[in-house]
Amino acid sequence: MRISAKADYAIRVLLELAADTSGPITCEAVASTQDIPPRFIKAVIRDLRAAGLVRSQRGCEGGYWLARDAGTITVRDAVAAVDGEHLSIRGEPRPAVAYHGTAGHLADFWSDVEAQLTLVLRATTIAQLLAGTDRAAGQPERNTR
Repeated sequence: MRISAKADYAIRVLLELAADTSGPITCEAVASTQDIPPRFIKAVIRDLRAAGLVRSQRGCEGGYWLARDAGTITVRDAVAAVDGEHLSIRGEPRPAVAYHGTAGHLADFWSDVEAQLTLVLRATTIAQLLAGTDRAAGQPERNTR
């Protein structure tokens, strides 16, 4: 399975913004703290703003902050903001992929995979990740390495 760099960056941006609610945070500060290439961060934040997850303020005291409480922003919200709504297969949105003959049931299988992935992503909020808990069950994260 592949999670895009853009989705990973989006989640990391949201975690940084959730961790410091004292005021707006600049792109440069988030890029530096999270080791995200500066050329990518503005595009990620633009997508997060368009999805209503991040707000901005211009000027010398400007920057970005969460548009909603971190407990209401799911990982799925972040992934959908930057990568779209559907799992992709070979770079195509899952609903657009067609199979024939003996592979005809693959469409149903990928639909099931997408549904299970969506459940996990919807069950996990930015606040839970920030607190070090995993999914809606509130279980401590497991280190599987």
